[in-house]
Amino acid sequence: MIARCQVDYAGRLTAHLPMATRLLLVKSDGSVSVHSDDRAYKPLNWMSPPCWLIEDGKLWIVENKQGEKLVISIDEVFHDYTQALGAEPGLQKDGVEAHLQELLAEHIKTLGDGYTLVRREFPTAIGPVDIMARDADGRSVAVEIKRRGEIDGVEQLTRYLELLNRDPLLAPVQGVFAAQIIKPQARTLAEDRGIRCLTLDYDELRGIESDEFRLF
Repeated sequence: MIARCQVDYAGRLTAHLPMATRLLLVKSDGSVSVHSDDRAYKPLNWMSPPCWLIEDGKLWIVENKQGEKLVISIDEVFHDYTQALGAEPGLQKDGVEAHLQELLAEHIKTLGDGYTLVRREFPTAIGPVDIMARDADGRSVAVEIKRRGEIDGVEQLTRYLELLNRDPLLAPVQGVFAAQIIKPQARTLAEDRGIRCLTLDYDELRGIESDEFRLF
């Protein structure tokens, strides 16, 4: 919906968006987000599921189980449209990234002497880990592979590690963040969280043995 509205949030803090024209998104998972025309993909405010929406005329009240509320007061509706998107097939990785995963799995000992491959695309409840391996001492190692290593990739691997370390059959699970280029901020965050960084050269990896990797 595109509407002129004001938005008030009450929860761990309070926030107010004065009256203006905005995009209101209500998704099938129950989430509600408020967008402006100058913030790219990031919403101005939102409520994540599980939550519920109560419509009272031009007043929307969105509340979650913690008692937080998003109150949207609609002054004028310019466009209201509903469309079912259907099942999401998921993000398909590009050929270079997928090939990097394949090559690193083939040369798994580049991670260290005695490393062995458990499997590629190791399943978790929040998505597959690119590579699961074991080190020389039999400890689990989760590897996330990117073409360009940025903070969001480190955050993704951190979420995987938090989940995997809850499994007593896997824990303790160490992390390796592997990419062709790793930005300094991402490297700093990874090292602060005890995650090793592996810089990959795609062209060399296709034809040169694993000792051409640089492991930090």
